[in-house]
Parts: sequence; C-alpha cells; structure tokens
Amino acid sequence: MTDTVTPQLAERLAATVESNRTGLRRGDALPQGWYSVLFPRVVPRSQIGRDGHPALGDFLPPVALPKRMFAGKRMQFIAPILIGDDVERVSEIASIANKQGSTGPLVFVTLRHTIRNASGVAVIEEQDVVYRTAASAVGKEGAPAGAAKASAPAFKADKTSPVITADPVMIFRYSALCFNGHRIHYDQPYATGVEGYPGLVVNGGLSTLCAIEHLHDAWGLPFATLSTRNTSPLFEGRPFHIESAREADGAIGFRVVSEAGKTIVMGQATLADGSKT
Repeated sequence: MTDTVTPQLAERLAATVESNRTGLRRGDALPQGWYSVLFPRVVPRSQIGRDGHPALGDFLPPVALPKRMFAGKRMQFIAPILIGDDVERVSEIASIANKQGSTGPLVFVTLRHTIRNASGVAVIEEQDVVYRTAASAVGKEGAPAGAAKASAPAFKADKTSPVITADPVMIFRYSALCFNGHRIHYDQPYATGVEGYPGLVVNGGLSTLCAIEHLHDAWGLPFATLSTRNTSPLFEGRPFHIESAREADGAIGFRVVSEAGKTIVMGQATLADGSKT
C-alpha cells in the first residue's frame, strides 16, 4: 500500500490528541507513532463485513470466529518519516496460532508491516490481533471474556500525564483519520446490543497515541523501539491517564490506566542511541 504524509494530516492528528507538536511543515519529521493513521484499508461498501471492518479472506485469513480485538504491537523505529514523504507499506502475515481460552477457541494472528520512504526502511511494526466467539459474555467492568487479564505488578510512576477523557467526538475524529469503520467506535446500539460493551470503545490506537504523547512530553524523543499490550477495553467518557517510569535497564515502562485504577495498555520504550532524558 502507498500513502503520502501531508501537513494537513499531521495538523488534524495533532488537534485530535491535543498535541503540543503543532505547526508541523513539509520537511519536518513526523512524530514517532503518528504513521499509524496512514495506509487505511479502503474497500467498497459492498465488501465491508457486519462489524464495519473490511470482510476477511482477501488478506487477513478467513477466521470463522466473528469477534476481532487488537491485542498489541511492537514498533522498531529505524529512520525518520518526513512530512511530505511518499511512503509504502508492505504487509505480511507472520503467524497464525489456534489456542483454547477460558471461554472457547481463540485465534491469534500476527501481522508484520515494513514501512519505507525514499531513503529506505523507516519503521517495522508487528501487530497482534485475536479472534474469539460472539457468544463470549462481557465480564466485570466491561472486559470481554477471553481478553488478556489486566492484572499486573504494582507500577510505581515517576511521571504522570494530565487526565484525559475520550468523548464520542474524539473517538470519531480518530476513526475518521484512520478510515476505520469498526462500528464499536461510533455505533452505540451495535457496541452495546451486539458486541455487549457498556458503551463506545476507545480505539486501541488512540490510547496508544495518547501514551506516546505523554512519553514525548515527559521523557523526550527519539525512541528506538516501543511495544504495547492491550489488557482491557476503555470506554467513552471514562477518564484515564498515563504513568511512566525508568526501569533498571534504562528503558521506559508505561501504562494507560483508568480512573478506577484498571490497566488498559501496558508498554515499554527504549531510547535511541545517544538520547538523553
């Protein structure tokens, strides 16, 4: 797939996440992680599945399990992407694994994306997607049964972001930037009545971008790698914040945590050689 990094796209994303990195111009480096809104899957309406995603089987495997969740990703930053660049992404299915969860069968699919500009490879990203049965009930605090448990060792934060609340407008604007038609992000009757969630679901990519903004503000950039694991859904109107801390090996651990103290996303970032914080 190909795309172009326009100043307008950067401006719209900065406004959506209320970034202080505004006024970006052609030739400036695109902030790390912002490439995630590039390369949307664009298919005719007739090729969209019941959930609003492109139907399975053309690239993603035709998994029989109907419910799809984003489980996490690993990013390797090799070279800058500049605003104005024409970019290319080559995607491949790295692995498919069948597992048995507490509520039934699960299928884990790992995708590998290699992003290039005129200078060569800029980013390598691996994404984990999990498929599960539609019959799985929504558990305590809205966590879908079969999702990764949110329990984690106690996290002692060195730095904490301001409180953020993703309202339906913020969720919609991010989905629009990504051309993401998944109905759980904007169709409340579908999200609550069909998928069984207590409200609209905040995009996993949106909460991850909020975490990256905190890392930039609190620790500075650039990073060499960044990994995330989505442990629980986050819903519209529920306040959250990001906590981060220096780890023993020099990496930066972080988490997105709800007002109730529930971990939504866990992650780790490593600094590029020569970076100081």
